[in-house]
Amino acid sequence: MTEPVFSIIIPAHNEEKYIGKCLDAINKAAAFVGDGVQVIVTANRCTDKTAEIAEKHGAEVCVNDDKCISAVRNAGARLARGEIIVTIDADSAMTEGSLAEIKEMLGSGQYIGGGTRAKFDRMSLGIAVSAAYVALNIIPIMKKYKAALMGGMFWCYRSDFEELGGFDESLVSLEDMDFAIRLKLLGDKRGKKYGVLKKNIIITSARKFDEFGDWYLVKNRKLTKAIFTGKDREAADSFYYDVKR
Repeated sequence: MTEPVFSIIIPAHNEEKYIGKCLDAINKAAAFVGDGVQVIVTANRCTDKTAEIAEKHGAEVCVNDDKCISAVRNAGARLARGEIIVTIDADSAMTEGSLAEIKEMLGSGQYIGGGTRAKFDRMSLGIAVSAAYVALNIIPIMKKYKAALMGGMFWCYRSDFEELGGFDESLVSLEDMDFAIRLKLLGDKRGKKYGVLKKNIIITSARKFDEFGDWYLVKNRKLTKAIFTGKDREAADSFYYDVKR
């Protein structure tokens, strides 16, 4: 059996509302690039039809019960067979040319990997202000490492992902920024850049704002700061792991 070029990892906790759209978008991107694509959905503590929908779309499903997003992502990555790993959240959808652009950028030899710009599926003043507030916490990190450390959808060679040890399972939040930093530093050693897709984006749901309110992060700045420590279990549970869907 021919090995896939891409392995796409999708962590999913009760995502029956979104997972179909995510997988449809992946299938379109796979058809556009014309390469073999392995899709792995890690069903995390699911009590809905997430796994059933994923299987109907042709995805491989593995089960994981950890309350740690890093562990959920890594569980899926351990099943990866593709040369290139891509991680995307279940409530996000990549645009059609995403995989083709990832392959082009990695194939150029200039990039160690990178991330993707994200656009919310709806916008409001509260969401815009919240995004700006979060950016204030991220910009100093980007300045320190001299790179636009976008996350959203990560992409890199599987060999490099494995060399980094995947996502840090000691973190219950901010694992994406941590991974971006470590990937960027690995690139520095290799004389390669941390890249951001130029032509393609992901469309991600504004569901956190739907659940908590568009101004929630601004009004609860203490919680936001706690989440940005990466290790505050109480804050992570209240905002991520224990939210009912």
